[in-house]
Amino acid sequence: MNNKLVAGTCAVIAALGIYLYAGSGGAKTTEVATTPGSSQNIKQMVADFSSRTLTAESASITSTQLIVDSGGSNEAVYGLPEKEFFLSVAPYVQNTHPCATHSLTGCQGEMVGQSFGVTIEDADGKEIMNQTVKSQPNGFIDLWLPRDQNYKMTITHEGKKAQSEISTFESDDTCLTTMQLS
Repeated sequence: MNNKLVAGTCAVIAALGIYLYAGSGGAKTTEVATTPGSSQNIKQMVADFSSRTLTAESASITSTQLIVDSGGSNEAVYGLPEKEFFLSVAPYVQNTHPCATHSLTGCQGEMVGQSFGVTIEDADGKEIMNQTVKSQPNGFIDLWLPRDQNYKMTITHEGKKAQSEISTFESDDTCLTTMQLS
């Protein structure tokens, strides 16, 4: 008797699933991934999209989420680390584009594979970063910074310099394309 009840229940669930899938008309569904301890995995996914070793139809990053559309019927949404803010910066000399929400698969900066000196100071003048970094194949420098702070960023390259005030609050942009080196 129990086997028949289980089999019947499974059949009803399967039929309901098929009905709901067929009735969706191919509409996109969203999968939200919030696995605890997955921030390193999310950061690696972002790095892989930036380096072009991971591809998708589109992948963009807001101040709180990584949104990946693989071109199928599902869009995956991943929560970003709670204490870190993602900012992608494309220093340039001549060519740039307007941007607010960084597209990991669409934004292209002018200076691909170049080395830059990056210095970031917090509002108290304390240096939180002073490194030489290389831009990704997309021409951007990806940074993970502490959230809810104001910073002064200086980028140098071959005797040229650009400075910008940046912040890492939830309402802030994740794409910075206004740092012209001169």
